[in-house]
Amino acid sequence: MSVGLILLAAVSALVLFGVAQRVLDRMQLTDRAALIIAAAIFFGGLIPDIRIGRVAVNLGGAVVPLGVCVWLLIKTDTRKEAVRALVGSVLTGIAVYALGRLLPAEPENFVIDPHYLYGIAGGVIAYLLGRSRRAAFICGVLGVMLADTATALINWGNGVKTTLVLGGAGAMDTIVISGILAVLLAELRSEEHTSEL
Repeated sequence: MSVGLILLAAVSALVLFGVAQRVLDRMQLTDRAALIIAAAIFFGGLIPDIRIGRVAVNLGGAVVPLGVCVWLLIKTDTRKEAVRALVGSVLTGIAVYALGRLLPAEPENFVIDPHYLYGIAGGVIAYLLGRSRRAAFICGVLGVMLADTATALINWGNGVKTTLVLGGAGAMDTIVISGILAVLLAELRSEEHTSEL
């Protein structure tokens, strides 16, 4: 089982035991909605990608997380938070794309799986840019998707015949890790500020 699916199972367990209640309240999600989303990502990720030309889209790894991002954008408290989430998504995407260009091309030279590394980097950057839990999640998920899209567009522009994979294979792990880590860091920061008061 991949790290992304393990994280989804862990988050589902936390929701069931009521540990994630505060985070869900801040994101304006109910326990039931969070469990449905986790299940949709988990089982949707097992369904083969939908291919349209040179684009392959995974239901669980791309469509469901993107739908959650749209919902969270609609639910942002202020226009400023929504703009910060969108700008942060673009900046997160640029940072993850740049990281991909800096790392060695041969996967065997990595100490950690590149998908996990991109997810961790995306989550940390998304937290720093998003600040709120909702904006951090949006930055983490959309930023990774934008980085994948930028990579494919540049490859196509250079004449490389490749497929843009959104949310499929290891990309789902990257998206899940990035989104969950961004929210976790935002929650920890909020806890620190509360304890200081």
